[in-house]
Amino acid sequence: MSDDTAPEELLRRIASGAIARGDWLKRHGKWLIILPPLLYLLVFFLIPFGFALVISFADTAVHVPPYTNILSVSPDWHIHLTLNLGNFQYLFTDEVYGLSYFYSLKTAFFSTIICLALGYPMAYAIARTPKSTQSILLLIIILPFWTSFLLRVYALEGIIRETGLLNSVLLWLGIIHHPLQIMRTTLAVYLGIIYSYLPFMVLPLYATLEKLDHSLLEAAADLGSPPWRSFLDITLPLSVPGIIAGSMLVFIPAIGEFVIPTILGGPNNLMIGRVLWDEFFGNRDWPVASAVAIAFLVFLVGPIALYQHYSTKQLEA
Repeated sequence: MSDDTAPEELLRRIASGAIARGDWLKRHGKWLIILPPLLYLLVFFLIPFGFALVISFADTAVHVPPYTNILSVSPDWHIHLTLNLGNFQYLFTDEVYGLSYFYSLKTAFFSTIICLALGYPMAYAIARTPKSTQSILLLIIILPFWTSFLLRVYALEGIIRETGLLNSVLLWLGIIHHPLQIMRTTLAVYLGIIYSYLPFMVLPLYATLEKLDHSLLEAAADLGSPPWRSFLDITLPLSVPGIIAGSMLVFIPAIGEFVIPTILGGPNNLMIGRVLWDEFFGNRDWPVASAVAIAFLVFLVGPIALYQHYSTKQLEA
């Protein structure tokens, strides 16, 4: 090969190698992106779920760990599989689990409705403000996340307890003559959940409303539609993806909440998170606790699948 053609041959080889690498990235690039979250789900979800599923079919035993093995090998090398379905049957015979499931569902549902009623006007107002003001308002919404979740719950306790800030101000103003009993009540649980999860409702709604085409509202006004009718016919239907996303982001963690009912609620506020804690660490009945966790996870599959479905539709749109 002459000296004149050597550079051209080198450039051709480099170009062909770049094309080959580009083709390889096109074929396998998506797996490079998907692999990290897949590994995360495998390590922190599927493997623990597998352990919990195995334990849910075991029997309680007085040793460490406090359950029996479902697989055993006999001296003649026969493998025996022993599954105890009584743990799942026990969930239907003891009314504590049914009541805790129902109370968790009711608390999460009404908390989500209240967060939607409060968060929608907030998100709508932020979306309609100038861009310079939106950053400040969003910072105010996000600011509580810079503090520990546990500290925020304890701070709320300091506000609503009998000697807290709320009762002190109301007594000083003469509005009440005796401290209000808010702590250890259902109201305290609702206040804690709404206070903690309201930003999860506001942010998806803002992201949806901020993308709204205002020319549609102007066209509706030109056609004589009043503002309330334009809101019902245009703004509200177009904000449905944000409503569903925000509702799922509030409902799913609220239904399994443990910290807020434990700190702010009373003995009647028995949510499923507290039942799991008592079974694992109080009664040390790991098989029943695992059965409760598996049933709870299956119960949440529906809302999670719904959220995933509408999130995918929103991304495609």
